Amino acid sequence: MLVDSEVIAVEIDRIILAEHGWHLTTEEIVDRFLGRSFSHVQASLEEHLGHTLPATWETKQASRYLEAFTKELRPVAGIEAALDAISLATCIASSGSHEKLRHTLGLTGLAPRFQGRVFSASEVTRGKPAPDLFLHAAAKMGVAPERAVVVEDSQHGVAAGLAAGMRVLGYAGGMTPEKWLEEAGAIVFYDMAQLPSLIEELKRSRTA
Repeated sequence: MLVDSEVIAVEIDRIILAEHGWHLTTEEIVDRFLGRSFSHVQASLEEHLGHTLPATWETKQASRYLEAFTKELRPVAGIEAALDAISLATCIASSGSHEKLRHTLGLTGLAPRFQGRVFSASEVTRGKPAPDLFLHAAAKMGVAPERAVVVEDSQHGVAAGLAAGMRVLGYAGGMTPEKWLEEAGAIVFYDMAQLPSLIEELKRSRTA
């Protein structure tokens, strides 16, 4: 959600799955896989095919994402100004691998803002929509789950945040339809310029 990677990643997902004979629409891929780890994509493909993929398959496919990100990736519009205006401690809790996160954050210049505060689904047993990753991040940050705010752009991420007992803001400026975020239980917003004030409102409501 910090970087505008969804369109790139979903298109590569579509191509990879089609190469194996699984033809899904963009909407189907967003519904099934957006916000989930790539290992989940692989497991789903293996279930569809009825056999396991080679041990080297994930590494081979990861290079396709990194190459595309290098060419096309940009920060989400307004994210840097929003981060500057947020007074609370921030971190990243992503379904992506640490390798992917280092690459994308480095490309977009956001890495220094989150030094030592980047958490990956590879660190927990279950990825989103399970709450494990968010609970892990909160513990590392020394924050009680009920005092944390999750900012998500997928319904699987929203479900994970709520399952962790956290308040969840859903960014509808990406590929996930607003309706899906609302149905998942998020407070929906559309512009990163809104984010700091929304977080302050949630902070005030918690202390009221």
